[in-house]
Amino acid sequence: MYGDCEAISSMGGNMVVSSETLFTSTFQNPNFTYLPLEPLPPMIPKEENGSLLRGKEEMKSGSESELQETTKQPLKKKRYHRHTAHQIQELEAVFKECPHPDDKQRMKLSQELGLKPRQVKFWFQNRRTQMKAQQDRSENVILRAENESLKSEFYRLQAELSKLVCPNCGGPPVPGGVSFDELRIENARLGEELERVCAIASRYIGRPIQTMGALMPPSLELDMNIYPRQFLEPMPPTLSETPSYPDNNNLILMEEEKTIAMELAMSATDELAKMCRTNEPLWVRNNETGKEVLNLDEHSRMFHWPLNLKQRSSEFRTEASRDSSVVIMNSITLVDAFVDANKWMELFPSIVARAKCVQVISQGVSGTNGCLQLMYAELHVLSPLVPTREAYFLRYCQQQNVEDETYWAIVDFPLDGFHNSLQTSFPLYKRRPSGCLIQDMPNGYSRVTWVEHAEIEEKPIHQIFSHFVHSGMAFGANRWLAVLERQCERIASLMATNIPDIGVIPSPEARKNLMRLSQRMIRTFCVNISSCSGQVWTAVPDSSDDTVRITTRKVSEAGQPNGLILCAVSTTWLPYPHHHVFDLLRDERRRAQLEVLSNGNALHEVAHIANGSHPGNCISLLRINVASNSSQQVDLMLQESCTDKSGSLVVYSTVDVDSVQLAMSGEDPSCIPLLPLGFFITPMELMNDGGCKDEANGHNITTGSLLTVGLQVLASTIPSAKINLSSIAAINNHLCTTVQQISSALSSNCIGYCNDGGNGKEK
Repeated sequence: MYGDCEAISSMGGNMVVSSETLFTSTFQNPNFTYLPLEPLPPMIPKEENGSLLRGKEEMKSGSESELQETTKQPLKKKRYHRHTAHQIQELEAVFKECPHPDDKQRMKLSQELGLKPRQVKFWFQNRRTQMKAQQDRSENVILRAENESLKSEFYRLQAELSKLVCPNCGGPPVPGGVSFDELRIENARLGEELERVCAIASRYIGRPIQTMGALMPPSLELDMNIYPRQFLEPMPPTLSETPSYPDNNNLILMEEEKTIAMELAMSATDELAKMCRTNEPLWVRNNETGKEVLNLDEHSRMFHWPLNLKQRSSEFRTEASRDSSVVIMNSITLVDAFVDANKWMELFPSIVARAKCVQVISQGVSGTNGCLQLMYAELHVLSPLVPTREAYFLRYCQQQNVEDETYWAIVDFPLDGFHNSLQTSFPLYKRRPSGCLIQDMPNGYSRVTWVEHAEIEEKPIHQIFSHFVHSGMAFGANRWLAVLERQCERIASLMATNIPDIGVIPSPEARKNLMRLSQRMIRTFCVNISSCSGQVWTAVPDSSDDTVRITTRKVSEAGQPNGLILCAVSTTWLPYPHHHVFDLLRDERRRAQLEVLSNGNALHEVAHIANGSHPGNCISLLRINVASNSSQQVDLMLQESCTDKSGSLVVYSTVDVDSVQLAMSGEDPSCIPLLPLGFFITPMELMNDGGCKDEANGHNITTGSLLTVGLQVLASTIPSAKINLSSIAAINNHLCTTVQQISSALSSNCIGYCNDGGNGKEK
């Protein structure tokens, strides 16, 4: 369908790329072809009947007279017969069809052209010799060009190595002029010492200890250095599935610091309550966008932070936003989710990549009231083009009564004002007093008012996501609250027992297991396509707008296929509304029309779970209808789609029938391997300097969307395997074809929508 990408032509999930495709590195250069062959000059055969010198004259014997007579006889000149143009043309035509004619063919040619069989034979011999010589010259030209290219690349890499500096100290990467051979010897010695120590320690603890050699990731050879890049990026190492956290072992608050932290918590809670309840002049509404903007001067006048934090500079950009909504969850359950780091991650899988409670400073009274924790979190956007935001902060939870109203305050405030032993993240992110006020409402609902306030170091962001991040849409209060509202509906659906399901779900317990399996699929997809946990992505320079990134990781834990996994992510701006793109991708019948995603197989829904008020918020179990004469195993596809005003997700993964039956029977589904693929759609406004509308597909548009496509394939079950250039080109072609077919399908649907008068019915 697209060349070397047959290994990923299946619809997702546990796809195994054939080792022949991945590890065969035959080099073909399409930029060179053989030189065109010119017609040969006519062959010049020897004169058959001419007199030649017959034998050698005997120099030692023979009389002088005989020698004189012999020298007096003049030698006859060789006579050559040139082939006519017609003969050469006929010979060339036969040579193209058969370079090695047999005796019968040569005899037939000689009779037709008036030549002798030996003349025809010699002509073909000479023609083959000349053709081989021309091929050798062409190959020499190619090899010389490749040699020059390798020399240039070698000199470039030498120059880059001479410019390398240590990222920690700014000095040379190898201090003191130590050679790499000496470092390898020392590394081998230390490895042997480590194995010896681990062997001794394992005798005492009664179990083997994994050595560093098993923990270190294998090298990844992507062969990408032959392409020029707009900016340098390191090669992606293979990453372990186990999350790691920054090493801040000394980040523990002492007793005297705990007292200061409690005082800061009270001030931060007061600031959050006022920011949630106060309107103008603290919050000024922008008439053009309709959004509220924080008046920084008024904020500085109203709130004097107890500690003298660093003053704002041009290197830091302030982000502040506020939003309010009603969610279907009571305040006690919400507060419990915020103080538990694992529940907090599950509640916001598309925003919180990692989180943990570092220290409990105060347990609080009556449950979580007065609880103060030191926390770490890494926030992400579902794309490797946007840097993550890491921060240590204090989280305080308090129940308050104001004007006969009871509400809970969850406030986060910075730690670096009085604790200076933190590792700085990239980019530097300072979470100023932020959080939410939660007020109980009848029937188990809660009104949540959310405020996000942070200072972020100005760092370059890829232009395709620049407006999304700088406008506050990426990490603003509206996104937090939109995801919270949708996730609360999902949790309510998980706990409900009176919602009728469609399909083969036998029991409420099976329904819960299927929803938990889908939740794990969503979280795995979100974490694997972003730059969280230190994942380093490599740019694919073949992409025109530099938006394709690839990486690999080694997986050995349960829940995903074990081995080396290749992941590729691409982001594209589409001039179509967000909900149009979402409706196309979530509908399995319309998505089956996209050949690159369906592989020609139809999909049939066998189970359906609604988990939200929007019809697009649902979980589906789909049967892949393969052809009757196909040897492909019949699998199922687990798909979840969800949407809100901040964006949409469509994630799916193939699962075998036995795994689904295991989940349906009430067994723990955490061991089922999933390798999800999917789409992240973000609504975007068109930014036009002149305020005019753009033309697309024959009609005016003022909105668009960002489509992020994430693909994952099991490259090899051998963790130490290496990826060659053909595999990278294959998955890149698959991404490009996917985006092209989606864009074409949207274009035809949008034209039908416009022809229908915009009444909401697509043709």
